[in-house]
Amino acid sequence: MSSLAPPIDPIKESKFISAKEQKQINWIHTFLLTFTPAIGICGLFLSSLTLKTFIFSVILYFWTGLGITCGYHRLWSHRAFTAHWIVRLALCLGGAAAFQGSAKWWCRNHRAHHRYTDTDKDPYNARKGFWYAHMGWMLQKQSAKNIGFADISDLQRDPMITFQHKYYPIIAISSGIIFPTLFAGLCWGDFLGGFFYASMWRMVFVHHATFFVNSLAHSFGDKNFSDLHTAFDSFITAILTLGEGYHNYHHEFPMDYRNGIRFYHYDPTKWLIRTLYTFGLATDLKWISDEEVMKARVQMVQRKLDEERAKLQFGKKFENLPEMTWDDVQQMKSQWEKGGSEDCPVVIEGIVHNVKNFVHDHPGGRQTLLNYVGTDATALFNGRDGLDHERHQHSKEARKFLSAMRVGILRSKELGA
Repeated sequence: MSSLAPPIDPIKESKFISAKEQKQINWIHTFLLTFTPAIGICGLFLSSLTLKTFIFSVILYFWTGLGITCGYHRLWSHRAFTAHWIVRLALCLGGAAAFQGSAKWWCRNHRAHHRYTDTDKDPYNARKGFWYAHMGWMLQKQSAKNIGFADISDLQRDPMITFQHKYYPIIAISSGIIFPTLFAGLCWGDFLGGFFYASMWRMVFVHHATFFVNSLAHSFGDKNFSDLHTAFDSFITAILTLGEGYHNYHHEFPMDYRNGIRFYHYDPTKWLIRTLYTFGLATDLKWISDEEVMKARVQMVQRKLDEERAKLQFGKKFENLPEMTWDDVQQMKSQWEKGGSEDCPVVIEGIVHNVKNFVHDHPGGRQTLLNYVGTDATALFNGRDGLDHERHQHSKEARKFLSAMRVGILRSKELGA
């Protein structure tokens, strides 16, 4: 369960990068995140998008996007399943082509994010603002002192991960830029389209699809499983993030290979993992039992109900009611009948209620209540009369309504008088 950080000063945190932090700008990330869309915009004037290049770009979008969501995220960050080396290689190359850093670097940040969610040790702390979580954190150099510790010893022992980390720039440029450009150029003669659309624009879309997991998924939607962190569930976010939008569930159960747990939830990463499992290319899938999921959901519903209940007026608590005697009740009745009192007392189960504002609205008629002013109406309220004949028994809602009329409690020695 993630802890909550104290509220952040919205004025202070509204700055994208403070003057002090200007000296700590990460120029590599800044160049990458501004260069790719700028080149993509230039490409709109230099090359037209053909159908073949468009289809190729979409395929690459899913390959590189799933390289992040399926590979970097669910396979290596959370170890939600294990995969055949061919699958791991495809995801490793796809993740590199997404230009979001090596798997080792990415997973280290993400594990810290889950361990220190919404605190200053969270690398992309959503409490610092939408844009900070979206991409602002990448425009600054990271300080090892500020980011929480995350154990990545398992990744450091993985030969494929360490190789990708060591040669990441070469692998990323080869798979993310050179390959799309050459493939589109050699296969259907569209070198420019391969570069501008299948490489640059595809990269931009994958970037922001992933960034939305850190920003939008922590800003908008429903909290179905916990309200102790900023993560939300949202179908809209799921569409924009290759299925990572059911984020409230994910933060409660990060080890689950699913993000959208229902069959109709848009989660292509889940569908890919399940398909790989069917063909024996993925094993050891981890998921949370329906009972545990229901427990979390029920607890969240109860929390919401408790919040709504706290807003409602159910009358004074028993311990806050003044003690009264039957003489007090009779005196109130006498003053009521003379028109000199605002209290119209009726006793039910040892509690004195002022029914003045309900007399004219009683479903059984005005006289029904007036007949019991100053008396004990417990038997009648519970469906019996003085002769023990069955009468109307009031509902739980009627009891809640009655509780708002409490004005006193009879002393224990007065009960039954």
